[in-house]
Amino acid sequence: MADLKFHLSSSPHFTEGFSTQKIMAAVIFALLPEVIAGIYFFGIAALTVILVSVAGCVFFEALFQKITAQKIRINNLSAVVSGIMLALVLPSTTPVWMVLLGDLVAMVVAKGLFGGIGSNVFNPALTGRAVLFISFPAAIGATWAEPGTDAVSSATALSKIKAGTMESFDYLQYFLGNRAGCIGETSIALILLSFAFLALIKIIDWRAPLTMVGTVAACTFLAGLSSGVQTAGTDVLQTLLTGGLIFGATFMITDYATSPVTGNGRLAFGFGAGMITFLIRKFGGYPEGVMFSILIMNAFAPFLNNLTCRKYGYGKKGNRRSDVSKINMEFDMGNAVLRPSQNGAGGTSEKEEK
Repeated sequence: MADLKFHLSSSPHFTEGFSTQKIMAAVIFALLPEVIAGIYFFGIAALTVILVSVAGCVFFEALFQKITAQKIRINNLSAVVSGIMLALVLPSTTPVWMVLLGDLVAMVVAKGLFGGIGSNVFNPALTGRAVLFISFPAAIGATWAEPGTDAVSSATALSKIKAGTMESFDYLQYFLGNRAGCIGETSIALILLSFAFLALIKIIDWRAPLTMVGTVAACTFLAGLSSGVQTAGTDVLQTLLTGGLIFGATFMITDYATSPVTGNGRLAFGFGAGMITFLIRKFGGYPEGVMFSILIMNAFAPFLNNLTCRKYGYGKKGNRRSDVSKINMEFDMGNAVLRPSQNGAGGTSEKEEK
């Protein structure tokens, strides 16, 4: 017994040989296509935002852990992932000081104060972006660089669709990413490639992402039926190809610490995020709803875990104890069959009864 050694650590826990560092390295690898595409479309400004964001997240996490006398764990790469994700959901026109402020909120407020990796309630990158979006809407949500030019647009395609001012829609270019938007959200083709990679190596689960996207698509289609089936189908395509829906469903809603651990919980999680996204896009004051929908559902993740987790000692439904009086207990004891007595307290064998 003295030779036994136990390793205690915070969630997430895995039993298939995946360490936190390996998981984060896989996510970084999956994010590389979006990083490269963002630099290609938006130039040196996008590269600056990405580098500053990564450096800021690593610095603020190490500084917070140092100040609070914790072991510095920046080598697990989680801060790098948060930095890349935060940068990819920001416009390339974001000032450097705003990027650093978002890093501070993400790593200290949303993550460090809650206990670090695995203990945070809200997605750090989205929390940082939400604070920046609410505090500086003109810089974060009103100005966007046009790919390949120095021009700045005052509205994204999603804003134009919501306002009814969209004149033309090049589906292929929007699928490839040649449009105004956040640095890493424009190329749907590359995001789908990243999703396939992460799902194939079982880093992410398909339930929450597909349920979220499917819910938004279904609600958009039903809402557009009043104008005809063709119009409804067009609305669905435009909804899927614009905004940050596909990026959020691939990288944000699948965050281990802020999403449910059960399959049914993830289905409910994705449905809720998709419904809130649709409602904000359709009836809210903002053209985009992905960020707020995921953050809202982050708060419900613990409740969904309690609701859907099966408790040990309870029946298959997970909410009541098994009825012991209906259990036949069979043992290989000379073909003797033990059955509970009528009061469920004991049993007698058939041989004894004979």
